[in-house]
Amino acid sequence: FEFSMALRASLTKLAAAESSGFTNWLRGASGYRKYGLKREDLIQEDLPGVQEALRRLPQAEVDARYFRLKRAIGLSVTHHYLPKDQWTQPSEDTIYLKPILDQVLKELDDAKKF
Repeated sequence: FEFSMALRASLTKLAAAESSGFTNWLRGASGYRKYGLKREDLIQEDLPGVQEALRRLPQAEVDARYFRLKRAIGLSVTHHYLPKDQWTQPSEDTIYLKPILDQVLKELDDAKKF
């Protein structure tokens, strides 16, 4: 992808922030929607708890995530974007992973305490 690790980390932090005009502008300017991605598609699978959170998602959501990622990689390699009518709309850029990831991280933290 064209996204650097620092940008991915910043977008992940922004996912937890409240929506604001600047946040919405930044999400649009980052370019991931031009590839048809949702912001939570940018969360790296090698981060703590992410694989377990993905395992807990409904299979249809996991399949949709992998489809979006595979399509975005193909577009990025060829230096193309989706047609504008296929870009992810702000209303479609929903949170689907963070609630489960938060629960997994809480469980991991609780397990460390014992």
